[in-house]
Amino acid sequence: MARSSLYQQVADKLRADIYSGKYRPGDQIPTEVELMAEHGVSRNTARLAHGMLENEGLIIKMRRRGSFVRERRPLLIRPQDELRPLPEGVPRFEAFGHAVKSEGREMDQHIEVQIVVPPEDVSTRLALTDNALAVVRRRLRFVDGQPYNTNDSFFPHMLVRDSEIAQPGDIVRGANRVLEELGHPQVRVIDDISARMPTPDESLRLQLEPGTPVVVYVRVGFDEEDTPVRVAVSVLPADKHLIRYELERH
Repeated sequence: MARSSLYQQVADKLRADIYSGKYRPGDQIPTEVELMAEHGVSRNTARLAHGMLENEGLIIKMRRRGSFVRERRPLLIRPQDELRPLPEGVPRFEAFGHAVKSEGREMDQHIEVQIVVPPEDVSTRLALTDNALAVVRRRLRFVDGQPYNTNDSFFPHMLVRDSEIAQPGDIVRGANRVLEELGHPQVRVIDDISARMPTPDESLRLQLEPGTPVVVYVRVGFDEEDTPVRVAVSVLPADKHLIRYELERH
């Protein structure tokens, strides 16, 4: 095998040891010097092997301490829970909030509310006319004190301008319940899920380690007249979320 691929062989061995559980989250992996001795390779080869795993998001490097297997505790999100029937008087939580509470973890969020001309793709999904306004509730959400994801929810301004949705601060019973009270319950949704690398701003806000991809989850909610009333755009670090759908045949 060509010498240029030696670092890949070393990285393959380390990756296999991580996936097998030999090195568990939080464990330190062999140093560059230890890899040199174990595999008979140069320091540069050992450094490239570490760099490959760091770019894949499997390890993190801590200055003057070494390289460690990244902690992974993905949050299980069940998007269909937002529409499941609930007994009278039982509050409806969004899927993210329900997932955090179900695992006994602590949730917090920073909220910013604006009136904007939404991005073109959002405007199209909301079926808005040119330059029509939307209310956007931007949230940076935390779990156990760590930034976990962002969620930007857009609503037609004409629909929600006199409601709590257009006001700053949290809505304890949730924006979806407010939409119901306005006569626009969401009875159908379309979810689009894609993956990409984060933007520099997303990496900064979410405190992402190098090599961490994000999942972009877009949900469009429709009312009983099949009018789109909400577009929610979530950016989810891929190592912190597991999205699970359950489908039944009817």
